[in-house]
Amino acid sequence: MSDLKFDFSGKVVFVAGGSSGINLGIADAFARAGAKVAIFSRNPERGLSAVQFLQRDGAQVVGLTGDVRDPSAVAGALSDVFTQWGAIDVVVSGAAGNFVAPAVNISPNGFKSVVDIDLLGTFNVLRAAYPCLRAPGASLINISAPQGLVPMPMQAHVCAAKAGVDMLTKVLAMEWGPQGIRVNSIVPGPIDGTEGMRRLTPTEADRQAVASAVPLRRFGTVEAVASAALMLSSSLGEYITGVVLPVDGGASLAGPGLFSSRL
Repeated sequence: MSDLKFDFSGKVVFVAGGSSGINLGIADAFARAGAKVAIFSRNPERGLSAVQFLQRDGAQVVGLTGDVRDPSAVAGALSDVFTQWGAIDVVVSGAAGNFVAPAVNISPNGFKSVVDIDLLGTFNVLRAAYPCLRAPGASLINISAPQGLVPMPMQAHVCAAKAGVDMLTKVLAMEWGPQGIRVNSIVPGPIDGTEGMRRLTPTEADRQAVASAVPLRRFGTVEAVASAALMLSSSLGEYITGVVLPVDGGASLAGPGLFSSRL
């Protein structure tokens, strides 16, 4: 984590998909900055494990189980957090689904599944959060992906879904800005220690090839993404909204070539 210290004491944070990976790292950063953190996970066992991890230093953390594709489950979870802790200051929508396949091999159901999790799930989280938000002052962050910015073969479904997430970010920033609610996207690039990188770079040679193609010549960290989320939600980001922010070491500048040979 950066040497810059953030203080979210007394703030309420809701993280959808917060039981693993980058989203868990973001939840952890907010918890360590003093926030009350609620994580929403489809897997109850993974959710429980995440809560225990986040509570290791005495942080106030609750876990809720549900699927972002189910509007009533999402609304119920957010309502529970609002009832328990009051207005929500930060919402992070990070649930996602993916698989590698050429478009001709993606079934309509497979395409729909990814769009339902990534795009519809994001809408469900943000829409259900709206009446529970602290306004003015709330920060909404969508965790997008490079596929929303850069076309990638074998990723037609994810490209379509994440491009939709980024455009939704911009529209809601316009619609909800008058209420003092900010909406931004974070686009993580090659982040070390994530499931996606383990699949795309299974060997050390693969890792070196990807790292050498990134302008900064290295993988990013979960902490770097979490720091961006903290910054956007702090007073440092008070005039930032509608932004799709790559946290990728410049990887998106390379276009689709960075991962195309590995998909």
